[in-house]
Amino acid sequence: MNLIEELTWRGMIHDIMPGTEEQLAKEITSGYVGFDPTADSLHIGNLVPVMLLKFLQLSGNKPIALVGGATGMIGDPSGKSAERQLLSLDDINHNLNCQKKQLEQFLDFDCGENSAEIVNNYDWFKDINLLDFIRDTGKHITVSYMMSKDSVKSRLESGMSFTEFTYQLIQGYDFLHLYENKNCKIQMGGSDQWGNIVTGTELIRRKARGEAFALTAPLIKKADGTKFGKSEGGNIWLDAEKTSPYKFYQYWLNSSDEDVEKFIKIFTLFDEATVNKLIAEHKEAPHERKLQKVLAEDVTTRVHSREDYENAVKASEILFKKGQEAVDGLKSLSANLIQDIFEGVPQASFSKADLANGIDIVSALAEKGGFLKSNGEARRELKQNSISVNKAKVTDNKVLTEEDLIGGKYILLQKGKKNNFLVTVE
Repeated sequence: MNLIEELTWRGMIHDIMPGTEEQLAKEITSGYVGFDPTADSLHIGNLVPVMLLKFLQLSGNKPIALVGGATGMIGDPSGKSAERQLLSLDDINHNLNCQKKQLEQFLDFDCGENSAEIVNNYDWFKDINLLDFIRDTGKHITVSYMMSKDSVKSRLESGMSFTEFTYQLIQGYDFLHLYENKNCKIQMGGSDQWGNIVTGTELIRRKARGEAFALTAPLIKKADGTKFGKSEGGNIWLDAEKTSPYKFYQYWLNSSDEDVEKFIKIFTLFDEATVNKLIAEHKEAPHERKLQKVLAEDVTTRVHSREDYENAVKASEILFKKGQEAVDGLKSLSANLIQDIFEGVPQASFSKADLANGIDIVSALAEKGGFLKSNGEARRELKQNSISVNKAKVTDNKVLTEEDLIGGKYILLQKGKKNNFLVTVE
């Protein structure tokens, strides 16, 4: 695989330093990407640099993932309008350990010369004192050079601390250290990192009299103008405890036709011929959403597991099924999955003691549950055959008992096709 050709057809090159492709053709080349340890999980926005490392490795070169134990103490000003709250060393170390485990899911750490490696820049910065750093490293980069960076210029009016101002020099030193100690000659990242990355190549040129290279990918923007990787609940995380596999799957499944053609190239390992074939098939019958389904399957399986993907599909399909198949399918779901699927719908809590004595459906809908305005309304809806318990139609004779519990905790009430109510039994 020619890395530059591969990244080009995938739409993953924004800026590239002259000579980068020639360097990759010359020898097995080490390249790195830095990850910010501000959270104890990566999110899907981080998947872009992860895929850069993956394609670097598939092209026969060596990927290095740098987790920023030192730079995480400062805060990268790139793309930020205000200075962020600094984390303690314990918090950073916890976040780093969590992120390392996630990175190991994507990269091969046992494949010979181009095995992946994870490094922590705190390991070399912890022994450097301030006077040595500003004397031996700071003198090689001028203030005017640092002031010219977009990440600095955009913050001059609102204010930037000296701490954040020095960030590009710290990141530049990372590249210098990896160049001198790991023979690392390429740094990659998002396009907002270009200024920081070329500071590193400049430091290598001036201090080490060497040559290094840079490559950035464009920042992903969704067609509707909303931020990629965000939902109403915030970031889409890789950690299943923060974003469930079901919600993760749904995010990709709900991609627009315009976005999915871009995402299938960036976030999957399918070759160009396969991707073009999938796009052509999708355009023939866009209502079938084949491209979204393939994307959601591939990414969910790689980030989580095949079992998580299959459970997410099953849960999605149950919502649209009818009859006994829908009833049986709903009862087979776990309590956690039920909560994920129906997050945001009206909910009420009943006690197990209430359920042991039985709760008549009219009371569950109205007086006790508060889902409908009155007992009269509940009875009218029941007579019109529009009320379901766990997807099964019921009459006003229905009494809720422990046998109706899904996952030992939930009961789903519905009015018609679109109005869902969830009873939680504590």
